[in-house]
Amino acid sequence: MIRFLRNIIFASERAFTLIEMMIVLMIISILLLIAVPNMTKSNTVVQNKSTDATVKLVQSQVGAYQMDHDGQLPANLDVLITEDYVDSIKTPDGKELIYDAATGKVSEP
Repeated sequence: MIRFLRNIIFASERAFTLIEMMIVLMIISILLLIAVPNMTKSNTVVQNKSTDATVKLVQSQVGAYQMDHDGQLPANLDVLITEDYVDSIKTPDGKELIYDAATGKVSEP
């Protein structure tokens, strides 16, 4: 009786064939070929947006410094760090922001 049940259980189990496994792997590789270029493209877009946001943040803090100091512009961006207006004056990829002390404009390198 036990042998009969065991034969029924093992007979109902069916493994994947080699062709089925190869088809599944081919579908997964096609999906990866489609997805990976899109991810790298979106990474560049995110990096650019992050740099733009950092420039706008520092530019607004230059304006805040100017309001707090009776219209006087900071001599350089390091003043913003020492007076706790910003934590960093670098872009997300580590480059220093460019500051024009005459106009008070901040730009990316």
